[in-house]
Amino acid sequence: MTSRDAILGRINTTLNRASEKSARQQAVKARLSKHPKGTIPARARLDKKAQLKLFCDQAEKVQTSIRRVKSYNGVPKAIADYLRDHNLPAGFCMGEDERLQNLPWEKARALEIKTGPSDGEDAVGVSHAFGGIAETGTLLLVSGKDNPTTINFLPETHVVVVRSRDIDGDYESLWSRLRKEYGTGKLPRTVNWITGPSRSGDIQQTILLGAHGPRSLHVIVVDA
Repeated sequence: MTSRDAILGRINTTLNRASEKSARQQAVKARLSKHPKGTIPARARLDKKAQLKLFCDQAEKVQTSIRRVKSYNGVPKAIADYLRDHNLPAGFCMGEDERLQNLPWEKARALEIKTGPSDGEDAVGVSHAFGGIAETGTLLLVSGKDNPTTINFLPETHVVVVRSRDIDGDYESLWSRLRKEYGTGKLPRTVNWITGPSRSGDIQQTILLGAHGPRSLHVIVVDA
């Protein structure tokens, strides 16, 4: 027994909580096993069309640019247009996500695509999000070879593709879907919540973009 254990043990004895310990532990396990939802903001309780509009509005408030396309076939051109309009290199890195790999890249032949995690030398990275949260304009990305986490942080420009049907109203709904798709106790190693480009206000409360990640975030919403 460590000194810490001894001190906490004496405190529990003094408070007469030792006998309650087992019951409290069981109550905690029961609550965690049921994944109870917290308070859901009223602004997120909308139909799908309204949630999508709220997501785009909230994302733009935090310096995220939005482009909507009717299908995945429009993604290559949307990416090429964004790179050209912002004088960015006509190339990027992306993971092995099948939804990205199977896109008709021949429609944007000028693009140079590198597959794999970013090595820190890539100006632009492209990822596919697991979903989005309407109430804050936030993206959820999961780690793995399909969408390496390095792409979320190392390139100065991050382009993220997300399906409109994967945008939910609140965080709790997306957590539930994540657990359902991966299985209890089998979540991905890393889950990143991304709200706008990287920023910091530590120095004189002046907002600085690109403090610990991309300076620019562009989201392509696929109406699918």
